Amino acid sequence: MDKQPDNRADIRDFLASRRAKLRPEQVGLPAGSRRRVPGLRREEVAVLAGVSTEWYARLEKGNTSGVSDDVLKAVSRALQLGEEECLYLFELARAARPTRRAPRRAEVGVAPSVQWLLDSMTLSAAFVSNGRLDVVASNPLGRALHSPMFASASTTLNGQANFARFHFLEPAAREFVVDWEAGAAATAALLRAEAGRDPNNRSLRELVGELSTLSPEFRTLWASHDIRFRHEGVKRLRHPMAGELELTYQSLTLPTLPRAVHSLSVYTAEPGTTHEERLQLLASWAAPVQQTVETKN
Repeated sequence: MDKQPDNRADIRDFLASRRAKLRPEQVGLPAGSRRRVPGLRREEVAVLAGVSTEWYARLEKGNTSGVSDDVLKAVSRALQLGEEECLYLFELARAARPTRRAPRRAEVGVAPSVQWLLDSMTLSAAFVSNGRLDVVASNPLGRALHSPMFASASTTLNGQANFARFHFLEPAAREFVVDWEAGAAATAALLRAEAGRDPNNRSLRELVGELSTLSPEFRTLWASHDIRFRHEGVKRLRHPMAGELELTYQSLTLPTLPRAVHSLSVYTAEPGTTHEERLQLLASWAAPVQQTVETKN
């Protein structure tokens, strides 16, 4: 039986942070005038969830032993958790329960067929990343689009780019990503969700430790316990060659070996816009580079 991670602090801090966000009037309780701290009290959450105060206090201390899924659902409803927050709470509880676990596989690369798929996307920038947000594969336009990240010697390790390290530790990222603050919040939330899913991941813990030590912004965002499983939306970039780009991006999880986590992210521009023209121009610049590499090989 593998040793389980001690993630009681994560459970405690997550539940406490969500309790602090709820005002009594939001759940039909009188506000009162003697509240020392904002948010609901533990006993109020217990009443709303239909459990004893002692039981809820035990759960908020990170002790999930004997806690059923029904109780977790009731607590989720009482705290008005969103779908992703509810999933995160279940992941934390699952990870804390003693169980036989298969050892995590070593990080693997993408299958050749996945790389063929990426290379076939000539007018979309595409990446495959793992749970740590390391870029494990990309197509030529993907590398051209995020050329500042791939060129950042201080935030790449052994030639591998990492979205989180680039965003928080590379000064050029603040110029490259137009809405840097929103990107920072999303990046930290993705890592927080992954940490809940796989708290045994040593390389992820090391990355979080590095970012927490070197980036005050990451440290603050990590403490907020905000999570994000879906990675989609609109991203605005200030590319050094193509200028400003507004791109829509979507991500989906790729089927991989057990316990490996790979996500495919695709960036596209709205048809008929100047952003599409600039992306096409960037693609034409990237194509000769790819052809040169193929010729040499």
